[in-house]
Amino acid sequence: MSGDITAAGDFITGALAARSVEPHAGEGSGHAHGGLCLNCGTRLIGAHCHACGQSAHVHRSVGAIGHEIAHGVFHFEGKIWRTLPMLLWRPGDLTRRYVAGERARFVSPLALFLFTVFLMFATISALGGDIAEAVSPESMSRNMVGFARGVEKAEAALEKAEGQRATLAAAGRPTVEIDREITALRTTRDALKKTQAGDASDTDFKLTTFKTGWASLDHGIDKANKNPGLALYKLQTSTYKYSWLLIPISTPLVALLFLWRRRFGLYDHAIFVTYSLAFMMLMVIALMLAGVVGVSAGWLVLAVYVLPPVHMFRQLRGAYSLRKRSAAWRTAVLLVFAWTALLLFLVLLTLHGLTD
Repeated sequence: MSGDITAAGDFITGALAARSVEPHAGEGSGHAHGGLCLNCGTRLIGAHCHACGQSAHVHRSVGAIGHEIAHGVFHFEGKIWRTLPMLLWRPGDLTRRYVAGERARFVSPLALFLFTVFLMFATISALGGDIAEAVSPESMSRNMVGFARGVEKAEAALEKAEGQRATLAAAGRPTVEIDREITALRTTRDALKKTQAGDASDTDFKLTTFKTGWASLDHGIDKANKNPGLALYKLQTSTYKYSWLLIPISTPLVALLFLWRRRFGLYDHAIFVTYSLAFMMLMVIALMLAGVVGVSAGWLVLAVYVLPPVHMFRQLRGAYSLRKRSAAWRTAVLLVFAWTALLLFLVLLTLHGLTD
């Protein structure tokens, strides 16, 4: 229940965050009062102030707050229904048209990126993927009960196997197979007992035993070794908070693909990257939901391998007006760059979490 509430909160927060980044949709609704703008004092000549952009009609009711939330969550400026189909099927056209100046028709890349980030983590939370819950005292208590039952089952199975071995030995029959089974059962029982007692010295999670000489980093590694669950939770939280870093990390890498094409600037590449990241997050959400409804793992793995390069190829070709061969080799290089950016992002987050 708490996970569902958290997921709903993340979803609403994402919609409102996206709306704060892109507060205007190009919609013409509003009420002109023919007086002065209540914000800057300019005389109104329409539904919005031509100087500062504020609506001529301002709400002063509790109901208006609810309307803003509902509008941010369910309508998302109305442009989402024009943007999503193009993001899925014609990402290159979407990128090119936005860069060329068609801003009122589509959701801006940053607003869509923020919305998909919140939506992805809301989905993870709703599906029970929150590490905080996995390492909570209640969860650990349930695990200990499970370990105790596992020890009982292992000992019962071991006792049964030893009885079978005695019968085989008395009859003069080979006991090689049953001996292997007994050895495996003893190993399982001993491991469960160690875990139940908190004695997992043989299998303790260790980031590294190497000392870097960086005092704060070494201290952070020691803390992570003692409490890996907390370290993973901090990494998850940092990923949520700093996901926007993927944009400045990836943009220069995309620019390397077009060094000799001076008509494309960093702004063009940033728009490309941001829309591409939004698609990848939507893909992750779709695959998680597909797994929940029972789609086989084979199809999910195939989608992971096929969808990103296909989408990158189509977006590159459409956004930069490339030929097939030119888009194909850039797609191959871009896949390497994408993994490089993701690895660099995770390294930076890990260093931040360990030294914080």
